Amino acid sequence: MKAVKIIKPGQVATEEIPMPEVKENEALIKIKYCGICGADVASFTGNQPFTTYPRIPGHEFSGEIVQIGENSKGLKAGDVVTANPYFNCGQCYSCKRGIVNACTDNRTMGVQRDGSFCEYIAMPVERIIPGKGLSAKELALIEPFSISCHALSRAEIRKGDNLLIMGAGPIGLFALIKAKSMGANVMIADLLDSRLNLALEYGADKAVNIKNEGLGDCAEEFTKGNMFDVTVEACGQPETFLNCIDLAATGANVILIGNGKRETTFLHSVLLKKELNVFGSRNAFTRDFEELIDLTAAGKADVLKMVSGVYPADEAEKAFNALAHNDGSLAKLLICFDGN
Repeated sequence: MKAVKIIKPGQVATEEIPMPEVKENEALIKIKYCGICGADVASFTGNQPFTTYPRIPGHEFSGEIVQIGENSKGLKAGDVVTANPYFNCGQCYSCKRGIVNACTDNRTMGVQRDGSFCEYIAMPVERIIPGKGLSAKELALIEPFSISCHALSRAEIRKGDNLLIMGAGPIGLFALIKAKSMGANVMIADLLDSRLNLALEYGADKAVNIKNEGLGDCAEEFTKGNMFDVTVEACGQPETFLNCIDLAATGANVILIGNGKRETTFLHSVLLKKELNVFGSRNAFTRDFEELIDLTAAGKADVLKMVSGVYPADEAEKAFNALAHNDGSLAKLLICFDGN
């Protein structure tokens, strides 16, 4: 079968590899679409510390079941599905407490183990998530959506809360969709009008280009001087983390999604003074996938607006290069494996 591999940083190749061996309690899935995650781009550029080479990337995907035994989920051949790609050990302290998304020996597809950028994969039945009639393209976007959904589940968000999102990339936009579905009033900030225009299409109550407007003044006006009940950091930058701290109301929840690569220096007494709750977030649970499939199937999340382009598998390197040199105008790129 055909597989896309990152041979080494900066080099992608399409190779023929053996079909996967399907073990007991596994299904054979024919891949339809794969999304390129920021972690995949980091592997391509050599900035992913957990990747070894060569590596088949990919953990955002959809596919059609072509072989499966009897199972309690009622899954059958022909079903279009997605799956939970975070393989946990089941034995560590985190797993034993049910925090399987933060397993200390986590092996995410496409990073610590080979991923979905190939024509077929074998997947444990317990990890497969029914698509409930969603298109293959929509299902390939559920995993990144789940990252934002899980992050927002870390803290209480009530109807009518004022919520700030720093960053209008795909993760920030997915957080926006989820926050609006929960009844929050959302202000989102970024540097690019193209991203902010998409945020407005997704229902943002205010979109702020921080190159042109004062973030603090906009926050004062938006919250009537009270500041935000919830702030969400979706960039991974020290500056945006500090914005989230500064613009949080007393007793607010601060949620961190962006994976920072630089140290942040700040006087931590502000956390005490405001009695802030700071929540980290990692990966997602299967229930997050299921919730978002239902939300999308109900017509409350037009995830396809997020797709900036679709590339055939043989042109995967072009897609990686496009994202590695993204000026911010690209959101999600998909790789197509089924020729449709």
